[in-house]
Amino acid sequence: MTDTSDRIDRRTALRAAVGVTGAAALPAVAGCLGDGEGTGADGTDGSGDGSDPTPDDGADVDYAVETVAEGFESPWGLAFLPGDGRLLVTERPGRLSLVDPADGSVEAVAGAPEAFAAGQGGLLDVAVHPDYPDDARVYLTYSARAEDSPAGGDADGATTHVGAGRLSLDGGDAPTLSAFEAVRVAEPFRDTDLHFGSRATFGPDGALFVTVGDRRDTDFGPDHVSQDRSNELGATLRLTPDGDAHPDNPFVGEPDAADAVYSYGHRNPQAMAVRPETGAVWQCEHGEEDGDEINVVERGGNYGWPIASEACRYGTDDPVAPGHDERDDAVAPVHYWPCGSGGFPPSGAVFYDGDAFPEWRGDLFAGTLAAQYLGRFAVEGAGAAGADVTERDPLLADRGWRVRALAVEPATGHLYVAVDDADAPVARIVPD
Repeated sequence: MTDTSDRIDRRTALRAAVGVTGAAALPAVAGCLGDGEGTGADGTDGSGDGSDPTPDDGADVDYAVETVAEGFESPWGLAFLPGDGRLLVTERPGRLSLVDPADGSVEAVAGAPEAFAAGQGGLLDVAVHPDYPDDARVYLTYSARAEDSPAGGDADGATTHVGAGRLSLDGGDAPTLSAFEAVRVAEPFRDTDLHFGSRATFGPDGALFVTVGDRRDTDFGPDHVSQDRSNELGATLRLTPDGDAHPDNPFVGEPDAADAVYSYGHRNPQAMAVRPETGAVWQCEHGEEDGDEINVVERGGNYGWPIASEACRYGTDDPVAPGHDERDDAVAPVHYWPCGSGGFPPSGAVFYDGDAFPEWRGDLFAGTLAAQYLGRFAVEGAGAAGADVTERDPLLADRGWRVRALAVEPATGHLYVAVDDADAPVARIVPD
């Protein structure tokens, strides 16, 4: 993949501190702590120079929202089965289901791992091997305690796991994830139930990218776990399909670095998607109070947390750290929400490449939790000199939905949304 194809100049990126453009601002709600706290947008284009926002192409698209299935408890991940049309859905308490979008039927899938379902932990993301069904492996990310982990040993606490099993849909038997096993354990274990990260996606080269949060380490200095390349916390891991560190990773063979680390300096990335035009991996990451970011992931990149950040300490106007523009050793976000903006606590992202909404093709969609809407971001440019990101009018802003996960249905181009709630729907956005 081309690691820098979507990177924009650091100063340009830092002028892209934005809220919602065009539409009326959403009301602010407090905080961005952990996984669901955060605020709405501030109603400006963030340029600070009084200029008009970029024209809002695609704003006049008429769409309808349909319920596909309901009754899910805290759904977290969505993945379509290639060539099959059905949809895998994870629920944080530990359930994996197979949904038929044609009739809304839901089947439980046996064989999911036992997960540590506390705080922000549980059964989290799902990804399907890119060669499915020839390779029927389905990958799950989940939090597990040390005593339930093959890597636990004498450790205490919990950490992010990646596991895989082969999905069997043969005959009239119930769908089953057979021979499931953990293929990667992000060490070290920590005695907290916060900041597991845990998005998973395959890159265009067949490598598996997985985000791991910083486990809510509050030592905001150079010794923070996210700045320590010897561990796998606060990092993007790049793995082979078998769960091994990819042999082309940037720190392979370095004595003081973990071989699986691809990028580091992350706080809690809960959204990740591959941009089809470039093959670059993009992430959306939670800040502290505001400071939420959209990043393009570069090989070996340090994304700054917590020695460079646009966030403030909770309950204050005090910056956590100098901004990215004050450090040459940190990769700047391509888009961010500064302290005081209201923030965009993110979860779930996808680049839209379907046929149902041609006006949206190439846009990045990302869910926001506490702000309760679906964000749409126009992305212009693909070269090293530019990839301008502009937030457009929000979708689903009138529903009170914490948007947790997104997927595009391959056959139709409909945009699927998982809502984070105790009794939640999976819905789809279709042309009106």
